[in-house]
Amino acid sequence: MTALLDAHLVAERDGFTLDVRLRIAAGEVVALLGPNGAGKTTALRVLAGLHPLAAGHLTLDGADLDRPDRRVWTPPERRPVGVVFQDYLLFPHLSALDNVAFGPRRRGADKRAARARAKEWLDRVGLGDQARRRPRQLSGGQAQRVALARALAVDPALLLLDEPLAALDARTRLDTRAELQRHLGAHPGATLLVTHDPLDALVLADRLVIVEHGRVVQEGDAATVTARPRTDYVARLVGLNLHRGRADGHAVTVGELTLTTADTVHGEAFVAYPPAAVALHPSRPEGSPRNVWAATVTGVQRHGDNLRVQLTGPVEVAADVTPAAAAHLGLIPGRPVWAAVKAAETRAYPA
Repeated sequence: MTALLDAHLVAERDGFTLDVRLRIAAGEVVALLGPNGAGKTTALRVLAGLHPLAAGHLTLDGADLDRPDRRVWTPPERRPVGVVFQDYLLFPHLSALDNVAFGPRRRGADKRAARARAKEWLDRVGLGDQARRRPRQLSGGQAQRVALARALAVDPALLLLDEPLAALDARTRLDTRAELQRHLGAHPGATLLVTHDPLDALVLADRLVIVEHGRVVQEGDAATVTARPRTDYVARLVGLNLHRGRADGHAVTVGELTLTTADTVHGEAFVAYPPAAVALHPSRPEGSPRNVWAATVTGVQRHGDNLRVQLTGPVEVAADVTPAAAAHLGLIPGRPVWAAVKAAETRAYPA
């Protein structure tokens, strides 16, 4: 697949170094995920032209937009890039129509043509009847759609979305996510979605790129990333326990604990399993072969209809139990328990 965006982003900001490679094909949506401070916002600012590269390159649709070694740098207003900011940044003194028309006007369209283009896009996002309203008269979901229409009205080769649903309440977010998915599916250019929300990434993106400390730590389609996390952040993101150890066939040694797994691996390896696979017992369980170890409860919190129990011991682990089971076991911080995980519930893979 030919990349519409081909970038090696090397940038310095407040003592932080970003060093990330990104390739996005035409029509592809890539989600950039990572914890706070990982470099997501810096990457977006570099792509938008709001922060210069220190090294590397930024090539879009075959044209260099930023290449320090050749002294090439393209200012933001001349880049074929549309941006939807987290808080939308609509012009408060302009109507929805004129907010959307702003981009085409900046690109040289006359007032009539720009407004016609804006009206077309407001109709596409279902807001044709809100054209005269100003931002303060719009709901959060409507403001988000106006911002999206404004970004798309310039036919961007690259669309950048910065936490586009973060400002919305849960109900509006659900509806707007579905609407956004439809528009992204029709966008012929490349799209980069910057988010910390795994659900937004899994629903909207074709591929995930995970960054930590300014570096890419994992990338791939959702099925690959969620099945085989490679860092604690990714494991938490997809709701799995993750350990790294040394494997010899079906056995993986993690510190002082040896776990039996369903998979055969040799050398450095990861072991992953869901919190629901962890059974807790008041005393060492007998019976079918399983992984068993002594642990201590460090915390209990509600997690959906169940409780998520944090445990310390030879490994740090989370277990999901029913409220009834938690009451029966008397699960409070400091309580000693036995944790058990069946080998069939684990997945091991090379590190």
